[in-house]
Amino acid sequence: MSLPLLTPKQAAEKCQNGAILIDIRAKNEHQQRHIPNALSIPLADLPTADKQPEHSVLIFHCLSGVCTQANTALLAQYAQGCEAYILDGGLNAWQKNGLPTEGIAHCHLDIMRQVQIVAGSLILLGGLLGVAVSPWFFALCILVGMGLLFAGLTGFCGMAKLLAKMPWNQA
Repeated sequence: MSLPLLTPKQAAEKCQNGAILIDIRAKNEHQQRHIPNALSIPLADLPTADKQPEHSVLIFHCLSGVCTQANTALLAQYAQGCEAYILDGGLNAWQKNGLPTEGIAHCHLDIMRQVQIVAGSLILLGGLLGVAVSPWFFALCILVGMGLLFAGLTGFCGMAKLLAKMPWNQA
């Protein structure tokens, strides 16, 4: 099942008439930059999250719109009994249209960038140590590669979950 797309201006109009915006990004990404009054319900939490009042209008969004469109079945299931839409282009399109956003200006890097930095560093370190010290260090590259492959196939990233618990990622 697919949900209809709304332009940022159409979504802003619906919000003025009582629609509820739901940001499906991770909590720390929401803190970094978000649409005022948008609810933060990360995609992983949707199946167990409290349902919004029936007969309300829900507008789901992520950063670029890709994640919301890729998960329309889950979003439609959550929105069952409600009028539901996806914000076309996500938060980036909202901001590009001159609509207001708010957040923490000095916020850290988002989790996925942190995962990329840590995974890249571990692979580089494993490769360098594998060449300079012992071929056994290549196992580090293989383990990180397997973790990234598993994350891509299942949508579960253990490294992201671990990084989210770090003190610098806490509100």
